[in-house]
Amino acid sequence: MNITKFKLLAFIAFFGIATMVTAQKSYKLDKTSTFSVAGTSTLHDWEMTSPSGTEKTTAATGTANLTIADSKLTAIEALSISLPVENVKSHKKSMDKVAYTTLKTDKHPSLKYVLKSAHKVNETTWELTGTYTIAGTNKVLKTTVKTTVTKDGLNLQGSNKITFTEFGMKSPTAMLGTIKTGEDLTVKFNINFN
Repeated sequence: MNITKFKLLAFIAFFGIATMVTAQKSYKLDKTSTFSVAGTSTLHDWEMTSPSGTEKTTAATGTANLTIADSKLTAIEALSISLPVENVKSHKKSMDKVAYTTLKTDKHPSLKYVLKSAHKVNETTWELTGTYTIAGTNKVLKTTVKTTVTKDGLNLQGSNKITFTEFGMKSPTAMLGTIKTGEDLTVKFNINFN
């Protein structure tokens, strides 16, 4: 075998190994992931949360296609999540009932998110553009997320400010309208893909 052929074979072998190290992989949403929705009312601020994985599974499902090389996230090719609305709860059943009616869970039992594109801001910050589906209404929003590569995959943390109106919902009221919910909501997430 001449030197040129040997160099070519060595290059092909090296390129193959390098490609394997940075290959895109499919990850699943881990049960330790948590979600919450927070808002205000004329009575008090409120928050509804999904249970943490230490209590029980969130019942949320999701997948992500990620490229992680040398313990760094280099690409987010796809990401989708589905969360059963009635898995998110406050500490008051009456409040939950009003929230589920507002979110139209009888017709739209899940909140969904599907990534459209991802832009790297720096080593730990990405800007995701994706479609949120809430109460049957789709809206494309940008979300800034903090990313941490873990031994099993990736952790993403972030939040989005939304309004009832932009998703075709009316702000809930209680006690014959004497208690009114504020128009603004904050959706927060701390999710793991393993």
